[in-house]
Amino acid sequence: MRFAGVAKRFGPVTAVADVDLTIEPGQFVTLLGPSGCGKSTTLAMIAGLELPSEGRILIGDRDVTSMPPAERDIAMVFQSYALYPHLTVFENIAFPLRARRRRMSNEDVTRKVRDAAAMLGLDQLLDRVPREISGGQRQRVALGRAMVRTPTVYLLDEPLSNLDQQLRVQMRSELKDLHQRLGATMLYVTHDQGEAMTLSDVIAVMSAGRIEQVGAPRDLYDWPANLFVARFLGEPGMNIFEGEPLDGRLRAAGVSIPLPDTLPDAPDPLCAGIRPEYLAVEPADTAPLLGTVRTVEFLGSRSLVRADIGATLVTAFVSPDIELAPGQPVGLGPSDPCKVRWFNGRTGAAIRAGI
Repeated sequence: MRFAGVAKRFGPVTAVADVDLTIEPGQFVTLLGPSGCGKSTTLAMIAGLELPSEGRILIGDRDVTSMPPAERDIAMVFQSYALYPHLTVFENIAFPLRARRRRMSNEDVTRKVRDAAAMLGLDQLLDRVPREISGGQRQRVALGRAMVRTPTVYLLDEPLSNLDQQLRVQMRSELKDLHQRLGATMLYVTHDQGEAMTLSDVIAVMSAGRIEQVGAPRDLYDWPANLFVARFLGEPGMNIFEGEPLDGRLRAAGVSIPLPDTLPDAPDPLCAGIRPEYLAVEPADTAPLLGTVRTVEFLGSRSLVRADIGATLVTAFVSPDIELAPGQPVGLGPSDPCKVRWFNGRTGAAIRAGI
């Protein structure tokens, strides 16, 4: 599947701007971004629910830009389940098969529904109606309804957002397993980076209608293309320190981080990014970062420390054996200098030191 210069405008508002994206057969690709970034609009254009203002959408070798939804060979799973409350689980799953122009035999419908139900663990629920099953089971029914069509592309629009945290974690695992078993092309929309990181082969991070970066989850996490991706990915996101490059260091209030020898002529302002897990407590008199502890959260295997360094609120994961208290001075520094990422403070673009 391919987007070629796709844009969508609603009057003077540009919801999606000049999107170019290629999805290989069998990939699980996630459109990730905050609310209002254009990801659901992009999904709606693939489904045929919205027509692009410009550009083309191709599924396989077919240009489907102006095709009606029924001819696109896609299946969509909605955030709200969209089940028929008066139909049984069996009939909900079977609905797209019975609605086809060329009706299938009852035997084929039964076989397809039971195969999908077995794969999703719904075998014992086929005679129930939606109000008699849980939220997680309803979402599986919605997935089963999409599966029986065996489409070219599955579109999933925030399908887990209505579930509680425990069910979401469970369904994430089931979705990953389902994708591996089906080997199908899936395009998933979410604002939850945990879902995106755990499920995806490829993530496309969106902001303000544009794709900021496309790549494998680890690549995006380790090498964000700009400050938006650096801050958005991670729980918590990357700590960003903005300052002036001076005498071989990035300098600001409470900040004195050594610049790598391989960094090209550093722009002013310059930003350093360090993920919370790569910050370590150091002696205050020699630490590159000096601040004051705001809060400490004990998480079992580690503690999450929030500290004010100049005007920046910094987060760090430290050993639970390190005793820190609110209001206490604290020194921090990168546990590995190679894990510091550098960004142009004016444009936000990443600077790959030594490359």
